[in-house]
Amino acid sequence: MEATASIPFLLMTINVLFVCLGNICRSPMAEAIFQQLVDDAGLNEQIRVDSAGTGNWHVGEPAHRGTRRVLTQHGINYVGRARHVNAAEVGAASTYVVAMDDSNLRDLRRRFGDLPNLVRLLDFAQKTAERNVPDPYYEGNFDYVYRLVDDGCRGLLAAIVAQEQLG
Repeated sequence: MEATASIPFLLMTINVLFVCLGNICRSPMAEAIFQQLVDDAGLNEQIRVDSAGTGNWHVGEPAHRGTRRVLTQHGINYVGRARHVNAAEVGAASTYVVAMDDSNLRDLRRRFGDLPNLVRLLDFAQKTAERNVPDPYYEGNFDYVYRLVDDGCRGLLAAIVAQEQLG
């Protein structure tokens, strides 16, 4: 029997990291919505989704009850815990670091320098002129923030699929 040579198929994993201030409101919401979109598109073998915060005071805590409530209302499960962003993950190849607002962008640049795939989520939104996702921790506007984040996540996924030639 003749042996056949095979070429190993290397599947590159694309890492998408959502970042907000404390990692209990906006970034876990974005992580959960984006993961649902990735799963629905059948891309969960190619895209890994996570979230973190620029601050460390909520590390280990579950997502804010308002975030959990609005996700549950939309049939999206989330069980993650807050964590602090680190240098290893933002410097990883094929990583998209997605900031929720200008303040997060500045904090990430100050800590980690110019990151090649650092973007702001609402730059991908189609249904709003806003470019900063407001922090619902203070305002309680979780439903509004959900709509913004969902819009941004849909546009971001489309951009990644096109950029990375997925699907």
